[in-house]
Amino acid sequence: MQPTLLILAAGMASRYGSMKQVQGFGPSGETIMDYSIYDAIRAGFGKVVFIIRKDFADDFKAKFEPKLKGKIKTGYVYQEMDSYLGELKAPADRTKPWGTGHAVLCAKEVISEPFAVINADDYYGRDAFVKAADFLNNKCSDKQYAIIGYELAKTLSEHGTVSRGVCQVDDKNNLVSIKERTKIYREGTDIVYEDEAGKHTVPSGSSVSMNFWCFHPALFGPTEKQFLEFVKENNANIKAEFFIPLMAEDFMDHQGGHISVIPTSSKWFGVTYKEDAPVVKASVDKLVADGEYPASLWG
Repeated sequence: MQPTLLILAAGMASRYGSMKQVQGFGPSGETIMDYSIYDAIRAGFGKVVFIIRKDFADDFKAKFEPKLKGKIKTGYVYQEMDSYLGELKAPADRTKPWGTGHAVLCAKEVISEPFAVINADDYYGRDAFVKAADFLNNKCSDKQYAIIGYELAKTLSEHGTVSRGVCQVDDKNNLVSIKERTKIYREGTDIVYEDEAGKHTVPSGSSVSMNFWCFHPALFGPTEKQFLEFVKENNANIKAEFFIPLMAEDFMDHQGGHISVIPTSSKWFGVTYKEDAPVVKASVDKLVADGEYPASLWG
C-alpha cells in the first residue's frame, strides 16, 4: 500500500496577507505545493489529501484537479470549527481554527494507510520525500513515527522572526522533546529566540521541525480523545491551539511510542512574510535551472 501525503492548507495566511497557498512561484505558475506533490509522486506516494476551508474548496479544486488527474489520487477534507467536537461546543467568539493537530484529526475518515503531513507553504526538497517514503513503507508502525529534521540555520527568514519546533534527540536519534520557539532570528553570528523570560541562544546546528511528520493511522483514535480533553481544558481561551507536537508528546509519554528524527540534506524555504516571496521565486528558478525540476511541472 502506497503512503499518503496530507497537506495542511486550511490556514488563514494571516501574517502573509493573502492566500499564499495558491501563489505561483514556478516558471509556469507552480505553487510551492505543486513541488511538494511532484516530489511525493517521484518518491512513491499514492494519494494526496488536502485539508482546506470549505469556502475555498471550489477555487482550490479548479486549480489542482486538472493538473493532478491521472498522476496521483486526490482527497479533500474540511477543517471546520465544530469538527470532532462531539457533544462539546466551540466558544461563540472563537474565530481561529483549532490548530494543526485538529487539522490532522479531520482527515481520520479518508486515511487508512501510513501517511506524511506537511504544510502547504513550505518547500521541503526531494530528499525529504524520499526519506519519508522509505520510513513509511518500511519502518512505520503504531509504536514508531518519524519527523524530518532540518538544520535550524537553514530555515530562518531575513525578514522577521520565525516559529520553529526545536528538537532534542537521544543517542538513537529518537525525539526526546520538541519545544515550540515562537520568535527565532539571527543576531550577529548567533541564533536567538525570545520568550517571557527574555532572550536565549539556540545552537545553530539544532534539528528543527518544519512540520513534516510521518504517522501511522493508529494515531487517530488517541488523538480524538486528546483533542476533546484539550477543548474542555482550554474552552475559555479562544486562541488556544491543538498543535501536532502535543500529539507527539502524548504518543511518547503515554503510549510507549518512539519518534525517529530523520535528518535531511534538503534546504527548506517558505513564505512566512510577503518579503520572502522574491527569495522563494529565485530559489525555485535555481532548482529549475539546475535540472531538479522541469520548467513546466505538469506539462
